[in-house]
Amino acid sequence: MGRGTLRIYLGAAPGVGKTYAMLSEAHRRVERGTDCVVAFVNHHRRPRTEALLHGLEQVRRCEITHPPAHPAETEMDVDAVLERAPAVALVDELAHTNLPGARNAKRWQDVEELLKAGIDVISTVNIQHLESLGDVVESITGVRQEETVPDEVVRRADQIELVDMSPQALRRRLAHGNICRPDELDAALSHYFRPGNLTALRELALLWTADRVDEYLRQYRGEHGIRTPWQARERIVVGLTGGPEGRTLIRRASRMAAKGSGSEILAVYIARSDGLTSASPKELAVQRTLVEDVGGTFHHVIGDDIPAALLEFARGVDATQIVLGSSRRKTWQYVYGPGVGATVARESGPDLDVHIVTHGEVAKGRGLPIARGARLGRARIVSGWLIGVVGPVLLSLLLLSLENGPGLANDVLLFLFLTVAAALLGGLRPALASAAVGVMLLNYWFTPPTHTLTVQDPENFVAIVIFFGVAVAVSSVVDLAARRTHQAARLRAESEILSFLAGSVLRGETALDALLERVRETFAMESVALLERASDVDPWTCAGFVGPAPVARPEDADVDMPVGDNMALALSGRVLPAEDRRVLGAFAAQAAVVLDRQRLVWEAEQARRLAEGNRIRTALLAAVSHDLRTPLAGIKAAVTSLRSDDVAWSPQDEAELLAGIEDGADRLDHLVGNLLDMSRLQTGTVTPLIREIDLDEVVPMALGGVPEGSVELDIPETLPMVAVDPGLLERVVANIVENAVKYGSAGEPVAVAASALGERVQLRVVDRGRGVPDEAKERIFEPFQRYGDAPRGAGVGLGLPVSRGFAEAMGGTLDAEDTPGGGLTMVLTLTAVPGRDRDRGRDPAALPAEAHLMTASFPAEATS
Repeated sequence: MGRGTLRIYLGAAPGVGKTYAMLSEAHRRVERGTDCVVAFVNHHRRPRTEALLHGLEQVRRCEITHPPAHPAETEMDVDAVLERAPAVALVDELAHTNLPGARNAKRWQDVEELLKAGIDVISTVNIQHLESLGDVVESITGVRQEETVPDEVVRRADQIELVDMSPQALRRRLAHGNICRPDELDAALSHYFRPGNLTALRELALLWTADRVDEYLRQYRGEHGIRTPWQARERIVVGLTGGPEGRTLIRRASRMAAKGSGSEILAVYIARSDGLTSASPKELAVQRTLVEDVGGTFHHVIGDDIPAALLEFARGVDATQIVLGSSRRKTWQYVYGPGVGATVARESGPDLDVHIVTHGEVAKGRGLPIARGARLGRARIVSGWLIGVVGPVLLSLLLLSLENGPGLANDVLLFLFLTVAAALLGGLRPALASAAVGVMLLNYWFTPPTHTLTVQDPENFVAIVIFFGVAVAVSSVVDLAARRTHQAARLRAESEILSFLAGSVLRGETALDALLERVRETFAMESVALLERASDVDPWTCAGFVGPAPVARPEDADVDMPVGDNMALALSGRVLPAEDRRVLGAFAAQAAVVLDRQRLVWEAEQARRLAEGNRIRTALLAAVSHDLRTPLAGIKAAVTSLRSDDVAWSPQDEAELLAGIEDGADRLDHLVGNLLDMSRLQTGTVTPLIREIDLDEVVPMALGGVPEGSVELDIPETLPMVAVDPGLLERVVANIVENAVKYGSAGEPVAVAASALGERVQLRVVDRGRGVPDEAKERIFEPFQRYGDAPRGAGVGLGLPVSRGFAEAMGGTLDAEDTPGGGLTMVLTLTAVPGRDRDRGRDPAALPAEAHLMTASFPAEATS
């Protein structure tokens, strides 16, 4: 049984209608006679979606039991679906995290089982649940998506259909009650479903889908052998020579790309094997950095014929435009050919636009002429044969037409000149042929007795022999020089590649895919895979690959390069000459190093996390052993005293003991709260719900735990509103104010003042205590750290670390500064809301902090 197909409805935002579209497709298939069932669909109490479930067979779900007093919940029953074995199964919310006790941790893993069983699956997922976009979505919406699905799972889908809706239409659907409950409506409209959020999510969905469509297009063109570019998307290839004009070309291409949304820049440097491209590695490094700064990619390719290699690369990446610089040759150097720009423009065809950009290096020269040191090409060899064979015949006719010839000695020199010219152009064989033809013609036409092949004068015989010897010697030297030049050029090209490879090592580049892509481009291969196995008897596994259809075994590859006993670099596409295997071996060794480095980095990160966890646990153990036991001991002693029958306590003594119990319980509550907050920060589970609010709505509430009269508050009425999570902000302010009151100067109140500074609002908490030295200002924000001789019962040293963590989670900062005249000032910097201040009035849709916190789970809940 073959693998089933996967169709995904990709939503731009919650509520655009993914589940509705999936159920509509199911009804169409049932009408056509397809065996289609509902494996799991969550209609979220939306009437229109729920109505579409009628008429569709629903497979039973499995119940997940919870502790007593908690109702059981249901998940998709994978076994039931496999037993039913339908042709098509509907599985909603691909990124859903299954309840503890379910068959798999993630629903996409359940779907994978169905696909392996040959069942076609139709599923849904929102763009914000793609794993690679988690940070981007969080920066846009302020909500961290805990439920994600790997991008590769979605990319492997056989069909992806984008379900889109304009932000205005989606907000109207929300306002009409088609997405969420009425009590959630105001919070949704003013937070997650703001027009800006929806527009940004829509753009993300369109761009991600466009990339997927582009992959389909490349695959289709490759399968059908289509070489001509299809201008579905602007791709600009910049041809670099390593000269200083490359920066101008890159900037010009960047301006061209900026005119069209979604345009790509691909800078390519082609290393010629003739050794004529005197590129500066330093200049290439600068240009590579510039390309990456403007959002492009840098590619390094080897090609003997630069115009052909450039056009092949451009067509291979489906480019639409090529940007080249005006030639740096001097005028006289054009006798060697039209140049790269003119050749590319002539051979590009109607599908590639070629832009020739002028620059300051035009006509300043490129060094030696092209003919010097170039490898003998076909044109030069043909020219050498013509001069070596036809040239002597024409020279003989010319000399015979003269009444008084220049004499035998001069005739020999003229024939020798043609032989040397043939050697310079065509190498050894044309020169030898020229020498043989010249000897025959000299002997027959110009050496007495003429018209015979005999030589009467011994001097003439010596002259002819010397002529032939000199011709052979010159031809051998010229041919040897040409071969040495070619070898030097080849070695230079290899050294450039190896230099680049060494540079990538020094730069610490550890992306295995990037290195394999470099191998594929350098050797013009279709696919490259790094294979490894545990031992000689174990099967090969793929550690990384690029390109379509990578091989599974080294034996199946066109070229395989072993790396040790149990690793190999496998290339498919063409057979490489033996001289290329040396460079390939360097790439293979580097790939193994990169793979080992990636694993070592991962292991080091795991070790670092374990060490950090051990440090936290050790500090927590120390805190629990003393700081938590102290109030517990006080509570225990007070309770034991009150329950004692041996002592008759007076009402005053009982009240004092009860006050001690209450004080110890408060201290325990504060310590445990800080420990829990630090744990949330360490695990990254703090998800602030940002809304616009005035500071004077939060700061006074945060001062409830300090003695009356210990704080002077100064918050101007004209202060802009801030974008914060009110609950977190209250905790931050309470912690730093209580800390200032505790360690400030006795008898002097703590000043709490706010001011606007550009696009930020600063809240400064100023005390007149003994302060903190500069070298200790950052240390006080580390967990379980207390400065100086703070008493052990004062806490576990988590107040400031928790405060800074909450401040950074809201997009703000918390820093410590010296108070002029002595003391410490805590500076809390928050983001101001542009154009929203107290004079404009408050946002009527703003919710109280309690109601705001109740809506925290909404975006994850509305996933269809």
